[in-house]
Amino acid sequence: MEPVVLAAGTALVAAMASDAWEAARGALVDLWRKGKPEEAEAVGNELQRARTVALESRRTVDPDAEQALIGFWRMRFDHLLRERPDLARELRGVLEDDLVPTLGAGERDRATTLLGRAEAHDHARIYQAGRDQHIHGG
Repeated sequence: MEPVVLAAGTALVAAMASDAWEAARGALVDLWRKGKPEEAEAVGNELQRARTVALESRRTVDPDAEQALIGFWRMRFDHLLRERPDLARELRGVLEDDLVPTLGAGERDRATTLLGRAEAHDHARIYQAGRDQHIHGG
């Protein structure tokens, strides 16, 4: 899965417990309306039902239910981007503009760490790896 899909699933479920949920939900429904308009209303309803589950899982401290929701929404985002890869930039925009700003610091770090951003200037080099990395110079 693309990093934006992983981050969006994580951030979405965390955002479900925020006060800005309706705006985040609206942004996601709009994304679906662009990519698969025939599914937009159903996705809006799914998001609302998922929020109920997310709030209950937080109230009862059920991390398994929360992880299941994250996995479900990652699959939904992945499926959308497989059919409409041109929407990856828009999903990143929803993530950065509508989901991440609703999160607390810990949840924000958890979601954005999955993106693996790096920026280089001048003659700098960046080496990133998801696991082990071995660099041998000469």
